[in-house]
Amino acid sequence: MVQFLQCRRILIRLLALCLFISMVSVPSAEARIRRYKWEVKYEYKSPDCFKKLVITINGRTPGPTILAQQGDTVIVELKNSLLTENVAIHWHGIRQIGTPWSDGTEGVTQCPILPGDTFKYQFVVDRPGTYMYHAHYGMQREAGLYGSIRVSLPDGESEPFSYDYDRSIILNDWYHKSTYEQATGLSSIPFVWVGEPQSLLIQGKGKFNCSRLTSPSLEPGACNATNPECSPYVLTVIPGKTYRLRIGSLTALSALNFEIEGHNMTVVEADGHYVEPFVVKNLFIYSGETYSVLVKADQDPSRNYWATTNVVSRPPNTTTGLAIFNYYPNHRLRSPPTVPTTGPIWNDTAPRFAQSVAIKAHRDFIHTPPPTSDRTIVLLNTQNEINGFRRWSVNNVSFNLPHTPYLIALKERLNHVFDQTPPPNGYDFMNYDIYSKAPNANATASNSIYRLDFNTTVDVILQNANTMTASNSETHPWHLHGHDFWVLGYGMGKFDMYNDPKKYNLVNPIMKNTVPVHPYGWTAFRFRSDNPGTWAFHCHIESHFYMGMGVVFEEGIEKVGKLPNSIMGCGETKGFRRP
Repeated sequence: MVQFLQCRRILIRLLALCLFISMVSVPSAEARIRRYKWEVKYEYKSPDCFKKLVITINGRTPGPTILAQQGDTVIVELKNSLLTENVAIHWHGIRQIGTPWSDGTEGVTQCPILPGDTFKYQFVVDRPGTYMYHAHYGMQREAGLYGSIRVSLPDGESEPFSYDYDRSIILNDWYHKSTYEQATGLSSIPFVWVGEPQSLLIQGKGKFNCSRLTSPSLEPGACNATNPECSPYVLTVIPGKTYRLRIGSLTALSALNFEIEGHNMTVVEADGHYVEPFVVKNLFIYSGETYSVLVKADQDPSRNYWATTNVVSRPPNTTTGLAIFNYYPNHRLRSPPTVPTTGPIWNDTAPRFAQSVAIKAHRDFIHTPPPTSDRTIVLLNTQNEINGFRRWSVNNVSFNLPHTPYLIALKERLNHVFDQTPPPNGYDFMNYDIYSKAPNANATASNSIYRLDFNTTVDVILQNANTMTASNSETHPWHLHGHDFWVLGYGMGKFDMYNDPKKYNLVNPIMKNTVPVHPYGWTAFRFRSDNPGTWAFHCHIESHFYMGMGVVFEEGIEKVGKLPNSIMGCGETKGFRRP
């Protein structure tokens, strides 16, 4: 009897314990919260051996890598300690479903964060993949305010490829002039172009040749080749192991190639979507793109190898960016015995075009696009002048951001704060000569936006043309916020509205958020307007967007929830902001 009562008491305690556990809120793997506290401020850094003011996060550039699993909520409390500068951060590739106010696009989805203020970004990472974050205020991105986002699958799920180790690498170009100096030149008469970058950085490290400095005004030690801050980035590998390299580009201007001496790279992911694998020696990558490549450490382990990046699509005037692919247990800074490659021929468009065409959705992860679209928007990339000021334009209209962000203006029905005239839906593609110097010396500017019917299918054709320099057409990487899109096709020359759509890939198109438009070429993509909010779509070259190369899409604004007070406080929303 005693034993029975003891067993009964134990059973009751176990049942009570189980009941208590069931009542306690235990975050599941699908609903984990990842919290970050960041302070953004200027510090003197020497990422390429030249000392300059750099925007850092918690003292670092690149900033901390955000690590999360699919379905997690990311909360970033960001304090702006820039003292005299506003700031905003865009979470590049995160669609912000249900949280359009956290997209981090000043003038589109929020007012900027004022000096001394703390702002909370909160959003769900709803897909696995490789993403980035970066400043989206003025031209701050190129001052060092950027970093990586790595989203893994939930526990127990696997990817269609295997690897032993996972690494993130951001490629960047680097200027010695401040963004203020550059913006002043771009906004002046006569026009002063930013020029080619002084260095190329691999994961925030580069090497500028200090002997090239001729200015006597520089303080002693302003350029120090022995500074450990500019020692090369080292990727240490174990012989025989396979590495997933998540490579992203956040260049301000440059299209790049990336290669690892003696090693093949297998492309397996692009902008968060699995790719039907293909092997490359050179990976061409444009600002705003991310790729995952698999690299096996299968070469002679007694030596190290160069990892290099070079400028393509522009005349080369920047030293090769160098990193060390270090075979363990070699010394991590042991230089490879070979001369680094100078990369592919800069103006050979064919291999870059071929890589773009080669990227298809993985056979087991095909998201079939709608067979037809409800609307087609044709965007001609043009360079123009407005009252003597050089501008980049779309369909000969240069874009200006309003003082009151679109998301707030539309939700609060402040329609008078921006132009209500719809922007051009296309251009005279039959008669426009894309190969001639742009004849439009007096274009117009506007802050009007494209209003899309909600939950419809939209085709966008990006057409490249000649700039205001004879025989010159540039590579433009275009990035769409809030969406992924199906890449339907690429072409060289002028888009044929009647015949080229018949060649669209509707079988296995890759989905991306950033896509290049090659010189004198076109790119077509399709997306669904199913994410309520206002979304920027723009060239990802800093100076080009600053000079007006972008548009904004609005869709389903009536479905957007109550806006947080924290995104207000500028333009005509000052009175809306409450503690």
